[in-house]
Formats: sequence, structure tokens, C-alpha cells
Amino acid sequence: MKGRPLSALAASAALILSSCGGGGGGGGGGSSTPTPGPTPTPTSLYAVPAQEALTVADVETVVAHAVAEASARNLPAVIAVTDRVGNVLAIFRMTGARATATTSAAPNGDNIDAQNLTVPAEAGAIAKAITGAYLSSGGNAFSTRTASMIVQQHFPPAPTTAGLESGPLFGVQFSQLPCSDLSARFVSSGTMAMIGPKRSPLGLAADPGGFPLYKNGVVVGGIGVMADGVYGSDTNVLDDDNDPEEYIALAGTLGFEAPEGIRANRITVDGTSLRYSDAAYGGLLATGAVSFAAINGSRGALVAVRGYYGDPAPMILAGAAYGTEASGVRPARTSEFSKTDAFVLTDGSGNDRFPIRAGTDAGDVAQPLTVAEVTAILEEAFTIMSRARAQIRQPLDSRAQVTISLVDTRGQALGIVRSPDAPIFGTDVSLQKARTAAFFSGSHAGPDLLASSSADVAAFVGKARTFLNDPSALTGRHAFSDRANGNLSRPYFPDGEVGRPNGPFSRPIAQFNPFSTGLQSALVVGDLAAHLAYVTGASATDTPQRCSAVPTVSHQNRVQNGIQIFPGSVPIYRGNVLVGGIGVSGDGIDQDDMISFLGLHNGGVRVGGIGNAPAAIRSDQIVVDLGNATVRLRYVSCPFAPFLDSASQNVCAGL
Repeated sequence: MKGRPLSALAASAALILSSCGGGGGGGGGGSSTPTPGPTPTPTSLYAVPAQEALTVADVETVVAHAVAEASARNLPAVIAVTDRVGNVLAIFRMTGARATATTSAAPNGDNIDAQNLTVPAEAGAIAKAITGAYLSSGGNAFSTRTASMIVQQHFPPAPTTAGLESGPLFGVQFSQLPCSDLSARFVSSGTMAMIGPKRSPLGLAADPGGFPLYKNGVVVGGIGVMADGVYGSDTNVLDDDNDPEEYIALAGTLGFEAPEGIRANRITVDGTSLRYSDAAYGGLLATGAVSFAAINGSRGALVAVRGYYGDPAPMILAGAAYGTEASGVRPARTSEFSKTDAFVLTDGSGNDRFPIRAGTDAGDVAQPLTVAEVTAILEEAFTIMSRARAQIRQPLDSRAQVTISLVDTRGQALGIVRSPDAPIFGTDVSLQKARTAAFFSGSHAGPDLLASSSADVAAFVGKARTFLNDPSALTGRHAFSDRANGNLSRPYFPDGEVGRPNGPFSRPIAQFNPFSTGLQSALVVGDLAAHLAYVTGASATDTPQRCSAVPTVSHQNRVQNGIQIFPGSVPIYRGNVLVGGIGVSGDGIDQDDMISFLGLHNGGVRVGGIGNAPAAIRSDQIVVDLGNATVRLRYVSCPFAPFLDSASQNVCAGL
């Protein structure tokens, strides 16, 4: 993106300041003009979302509209409604609805990981509703069709776009996992376990049929629909699908529509407009008034889903108002984080779930991160975020909004902070990113993966060492950002170039689809299987709050909520010694890269002794020989002119 001229920036700044000042109309009968007082200094850079929430009556309306549309289409459906932080408020199964759905098969039929997997229809509906709620904010409304567009091997996905790079959020579908230690779990209605954000039974969904729900311009939840028995993705965005599930879900948004100006089709990435929906309100078939009382019992009923909804009995629930203690995400107290506008995760009793603390890895590193160092990095990253121009928010020139997570070398969270309206999905993802950077940069990556209980997982170490022509790869000799890890996790290397080999952490293209990405999915497939067995009642035991088939120490591992494979994180060093990682998620991937990289740099300058990896060991020093070409890995890629308050360009160069 090009920067605006300085004159335009100055004019915008003046307009912002004037809009924050007091009003001027004077009373009094004198003819003299009063001397204006000084313009107040703004105390906040971000607008805090109004505390809106779905009521029981609202949820009943959403379900009733969706059921009416499904009836009009003669397609019985399972309908799920969640609030913004993932609490399931209703699951309605229509009489005759399919009990299960099947995920997409591998192109070559050699199914692995979550490919060609039979899943409960309720699990798919919940995942879709959570996706619509979690990917959206006051500045962007994303659907599961949007998600489909940004997670596939080419962006935009279509038969004619082969050769283009993968989607900007490639891999995000393996977040919000049922094994995540960040995501809260439902135990029973009204308990503290209701404090979000919640997990999803299948991660994020890329199957059309999920939308966000809004009240007065504020995202308050999501709706997801399963009806056709297929849980897949849209592989061709160049045509318009006539997708009944999408129409049924769209009907459920009546009265709770996303503001038109922030829908995904108003947002571009690399010059490409995103997709929001192939269904249109004008194409809905149901007509006339409909009430929940009229359809409840006659066209289906509320059903319980183990681990998500219906204890002690299935009943319509009201949503939590985001920003309140009950939602699990609220404004930070100054004692928790000094920056104005910061939000934190809370436990429902007033306690910050991830307070700033010192590193826990004294047995592994000589000088773990201190509280002062963690504070400095998080504060400086937050400052970079507040200056940055957003990529995926409307209106244009909005400020970036993200979640920032910091971990030590054991993957333990040392602090998580976020802006007021950052999308919820970035909370879990930012922690995944921080852990991924620290894990792959550490001496334990190779040994931990080789010691995995999964032979499939262990095999990726040999693949990486062969691919990089380095028998000591993954033993701490190089610093790996998530951009670099993503380079190695694509089904083409370099990314998107058809005919090239797959990266060593990816499945070959003939076997690849969004349900089987490679090492990322192999690490958690056992957890997914165990969880679905619990949901269906086939097992009495749920998966632990600990993802990934790697060894544990004191019931902990370094990638407790899975790994992530798109950019937005860097490892933290004290000289040449790895001491942690920082991860950022919620806006454009270049913005995420910049906030983590510059935030760490500025934090290190402020306190001394810590900073980014020495240039000589960064992953961009690794050159891969493909036989007829050589390709250098990447480290970070920052926006060209990213700041709203400055015309500075190439802000990461030389650091």
C-alpha cells in the first residue's frame, strides 16, 4: 500500500483532533467571541464496541428464520447459534436432518489426517457459527465462504489461478482446536466454564453456510448450518454457487445482518476482493412471519451436544456481551497493562488469565525473560499496532487491531493483550504463532518431533533435513519466523509455483487439501479424533487441553494449542540465545509481521539485552537448492508505508 502525502496526513490528524474536542455553540448574549480552550488530548485511539448481546428472543428469531428457509427448500438442517466469544446458545435439529457430514477427500484418494472424515452434523454447524463470529469485528464481516477463499493452496482459489501463492490465512483452519489450552470449555450452563473464548469441535470452517450476526453494527455472534452432508470448501470463486446451506444461514441473519460496508466483498487483499456470500437476500424462499414457538416441536427440536451445549438440558441461552467480565474479554486495568485501549482475557472472577510474568524456563536458559522485558516488548508492539494502517478493516485508514502473545522457550504464555475490537480468532492464533516461532528456533524442535508418538510426525524431521541439505536442521542453529515456517509448509516450494516440490512440512499437492496440510495437521489429528469420539459418546474421555503429538514435561509441551503456518511471529533472543517468541494475529499478515518484528526491536532498544535474532542466524540466510534454481527462505515482510502518523517507508529494513 502506498502512503498518503504528508499534507493529507496532517489534515486527517487535524480532523481527528477536532472531532475529539468539546462542542462550541455559545450561549450568553455578548457579541464577543469566547477564547477557545485547548483541544483535549485524546485519551483513546480506539472506539470500544458497544456492549450488545443476543437475547433469548433474538436467538429464537435467528433459529426460526433459518428453519423456515430450510423448510421452504425441503432440506432439513442442523442450525447452531453462538455469541461472539463462542458460547453455543442454541442447536436445533430439524426432523429428518442428516446426522453426519463428510470432509473432503484427498485428490489422489490417499486420505490422511482429517480428510474423508465423518463428523457429526452438529460439530460442523458449531464450527461454522464460531467461524463467522470469530473472524469478524466492527471493521470486517467474514463468512465461512470468506474463510474458504483465504485458506487454500492458491489465492484466489480457482482452476485458472494455479501458480499464485497460497491464501493469506493458509492454515488458520487448524486453530481454535478442541485441544487448545487457550480456549475455554463448556461444562454446564451458568458455570465459570462458560467464560470464553471457546474452542471449536473442528477448528475454523471453510464450508459455506456460516455468517456473523450483528446488532446495531456490533458483532454479537454467528450462525452455522449443516444440511447437505458435505463439509468441504469452495475450490472455484469465479462462479456463483447455489448453495442451500448458505441460503438457510443467510435467512437466519435477517434482522442481524452484517453492515454492508464492512462485508468481506468490500475488503481487498493484494488487489483481490474477498467473497462474503454467493447467496442474496432476494433469493430467499421463505415468506411471512415465523416464530420459534411455531417451529419448536413441529419441525424439530433443540438437541444437546456433549462438551458444548445442553447441560442440564437443551434450552435457548442469551449471549454474553463482549467486553464484560462475563464474556471473558474485557478492558485491562492499569495494574494489568499500562497502555490505554488494551483488553485482556479474564476468568470471570476479575482475574487476568494470562498476566505478564517472567519466563518459566530457568532450567533451560541462563537468563529467562524478566517481567520488565516482557512488559516492554508487549507495550512497544501495542504501540506499533496502534500506529499501523489496517489491511482487513473498513473504513480505509482504520487502525490495525490484533492480539499479541508472548511466550518463553517452553511455550508458556508470559502475557496476552489485544485491542478492543480485534477479531477473536487472533487470540488463539497469536499464541500458536508465538509458540511456533520459539519451537522451531529452539534446540528441542528436532528431538521433540522425533520423539513423537506418531511416526508420521517424526518423519517430517528427516524430510526437512533432506530438503534443506542440513543434517543438523531443527536443532537451534537458525531462527525461524512463522513466515519461514510457512515457506516450508506449502504444497509448492516456492509458494504457488506449480511443478515445484512440496515444502518438507507439507503434504504433496496430490494428497493436499485444507483438511490435511502436513505437519500442522499431523500434530493434532489424534486430538481431533479423540474429541469427536467424546462428542458422539463413543468415548468417556475428552482430549486433554494440550494439543500435539510431542513429548510433555510436567504435563506441558511447547506447542500446547498446535502450530500455525502463516506469518506474524518472530523468536526472541538475548544475544545468540533463544529466550522466547512473540506472535501477532488479527489483521493483514504483513501488518502482523511488522508488529511482532518492530515491537520486539523497540522493546529491546528500550530495556537493552534482548531483541530480534542476530541477522546471521535468521532463516533468510538459508538457501534451498532445487537443482535448477535456488530459493532463499523469508524472515519477515513488512508493509511498504504502514503508518497512519508517518510517511516512513521500509520500516523494517536494516533491523
